[in-house]
Amino acid sequence: MRKWLKVLSWIVGIIAALLVATFIFLNVYIGKSKPVIEGEVAAVFLTDDVTVVRDSFGVPHIAAETDADLYRAQGYVQAQDRLFQMDMARRQASGRLSEVVGESAIGTDKHYRTFSLRVAAEASYDGYGEDGKNVLRWFAEGVNAFIKEAEESEKFSYEFKVLGYTPEPWTEIDSLTIGKYMAYDLGGNWDALAVRHWALTNLGEGKAKELFIEYPENAPSIIEANIANPVKVAGQFNPDLLPPEFNGSNNWVVSGEKTKSGQPILADDPHLGLDTPSIWYQMHLQSPEQNVSGVIFAGVPGIILGHNENIAWGVTNVGPDVQDLYIEISNPDDPTQFRYDGEWEQAEVRDETISVKGGEDVPFEVVVTRHGPIMSEILYDEEDPGALFSMHWTALEPTQELEAIIKMNKSADWESFETALEDFHAPAQNFVFAGKDGTIAYKANGRIPIRKKGDGQLPVPGDSSEYGWEGYIPYGELPRVVNPDEGFIATANNEVIDDSYPYHITKLWAQPYRYERIAEVLSAGDDFTPEDMMALQMDQKNVYAREFLDQMIGSVKAEDKVGEYGDLVKMLREWNQIDDADAAAPLVFHKWIKQLPIVMLSKDMPEDVYKMFPGKGQITDQMMRDGYAGNPGAWLDEYGGVNKWVFDSFEQSVSDIKDQFGSKSANWKWGDYHQLAFPHALSGASPIFEYFLNPKKQAIGGSNVTVQAAAFKDDGTVNHGAPWRFVADLSDLSKAYHILGPGQSGHMKSKWFHNQVDDWVKGNFHETVLDGEVKDGYVLKLKAEGK
Repeated sequence: MRKWLKVLSWIVGIIAALLVATFIFLNVYIGKSKPVIEGEVAAVFLTDDVTVVRDSFGVPHIAAETDADLYRAQGYVQAQDRLFQMDMARRQASGRLSEVVGESAIGTDKHYRTFSLRVAAEASYDGYGEDGKNVLRWFAEGVNAFIKEAEESEKFSYEFKVLGYTPEPWTEIDSLTIGKYMAYDLGGNWDALAVRHWALTNLGEGKAKELFIEYPENAPSIIEANIANPVKVAGQFNPDLLPPEFNGSNNWVVSGEKTKSGQPILADDPHLGLDTPSIWYQMHLQSPEQNVSGVIFAGVPGIILGHNENIAWGVTNVGPDVQDLYIEISNPDDPTQFRYDGEWEQAEVRDETISVKGGEDVPFEVVVTRHGPIMSEILYDEEDPGALFSMHWTALEPTQELEAIIKMNKSADWESFETALEDFHAPAQNFVFAGKDGTIAYKANGRIPIRKKGDGQLPVPGDSSEYGWEGYIPYGELPRVVNPDEGFIATANNEVIDDSYPYHITKLWAQPYRYERIAEVLSAGDDFTPEDMMALQMDQKNVYAREFLDQMIGSVKAEDKVGEYGDLVKMLREWNQIDDADAAAPLVFHKWIKQLPIVMLSKDMPEDVYKMFPGKGQITDQMMRDGYAGNPGAWLDEYGGVNKWVFDSFEQSVSDIKDQFGSKSANWKWGDYHQLAFPHALSGASPIFEYFLNPKKQAIGGSNVTVQAAAFKDDGTVNHGAPWRFVADLSDLSKAYHILGPGQSGHMKSKWFHNQVDDWVKGNFHETVLDGEVKDGYVLKLKAEGK
């Protein structure tokens, strides 16, 4: 026995030694690709030397003698920290993921090739002037200098090693394609049209009309065309590839009349996916021509949000109807021809080949009508496809947003900033602005179509010139506010117009609760500080509950004949309506709210149609309002009334909570369910990757309806919110305040990989300087050839 124990101990020791050796090897190997952040690096791609100082949070401060070298260095530095993310972004948007990940990405590639983002980027490039093309070229030169350096030194990051490929050279079109992807992520409404079409052709007009925000009673020809020409929707679209519903944001600006300093304060926190690394990259760019600080999408030059020495700005998503679906009738003898004004019209057919790692190439056709790409593969089935959808979208037209960014970065006042915005077309954004001269301003900016017929809620006939667009809302007539009497301007994807506005923007605005809370706080104060704005960005007050909770509790009391839920009713009544991570009531309320559309709508819809239906919350909110007002519609009547529906949803949500967290409500906590993850793109491939690439999950407060935005999936994982939070005090623009979750770097061995996760949860901002010395910085000299 002793002999075997001795042998076993030797075996265990050898295995342990091998594991330690493997760990050390991997640690050293992975660490080898860490960016060089100190010392000197030969930079033959530069004309003059450039200094890059990374501060204690990893924010690079780049100082160059010319704009050309500034943008080259920006490309180089972004690639140092984020090259794999940049490469994945251009591949996804271009429909080229299958080349490096295999057949699992074929469906994704078909989706993005159909959306034609890269084709739109190529068309947009041709419209750029010399300045814009130069910036794109300089940035690409910097990225490619790093790619060449990493290739020669064999220091590509571990992700490239895992997937077994090296990145191609960067091009100007790559940066523009990423920009088009952001228009896709922020500018979609076609799915709502497809679902409403499905409802009209499958549920009947009575129930379908309640799934509209406002039923188009005055457009009978459009309704009749939808009913007469059903397009197959169920089973045709992957809802998992759709952008998050209401990619929202908060922004506001307060005039000096309401601040302690007497100068405006601006705050912005755009809401996007919460991933490792962040979608945003924070930078400070300085040359004799500009001095600007803020964030940009990795892979794109300039600064899209932030401040310079004279102004600050931020955005939220307008969410206008900029995508229209057309019901196309194909020729039975030639499915690439479509009827238009009584004639068969030939569509453009793009033959594309999807290369697949480890597999056969996949031929793929993108068919483009006069309105836009055909959105369904039904076209390629052997049977007659019947009617199909094509899509017209502002972002598929040539646009030059980078021209706007370049001008915004150098603007000195509202006049020059508003002039710069003329080139920013897609996605449409709510810009708020503050200037050192005391001006505060707002503009809903972007191309918003004017339709010949219809209001953008339903697909329209594609075979007639009676339908389509006849231009855009004139730039001078877009919603605009300058120095309002209220002393502040705020947006949170809420309705930004009233009935007097002469143009259609959308019927489907985000729920108003974040805006209502922001306006409530800003209206009540007159001595605000930057710290007050930071606190408001972390505010967890649930105004949604304020509107509905008492009536919902009334439904439970009416239906709970034996008082089974008395303790929960008492807990909900005593709740302060703050979505605190340590409280039980937010868990019950949010599970309950999420259950309402499931109980009412999902039984009548195929699973994929239900998942792709945006605005379900607004629809069921209105059903509750109507039901409690004594005006139930077809859905409520069929179900058995508002009380039964609300109570059944309550019982199901409580049952789910008990299954997961036990029967004692005293032990329930919102944060045990509502947890922050910041997942890495590779973490789903292996539990080992998940362990090393994802930060530890954390309980977090807030929700999808609080100012502290923290939207969550069905399993409670918080996957959507404000990766970047920003506050600027115009009394001192030598600095501003930021949080960038989970951190600056995309390299797992960097100290800045996940260093801001705790700060993001707690609301601890860091200060980034625009002028003055960077304290405790890491100085890298990029040495030009011959210097």
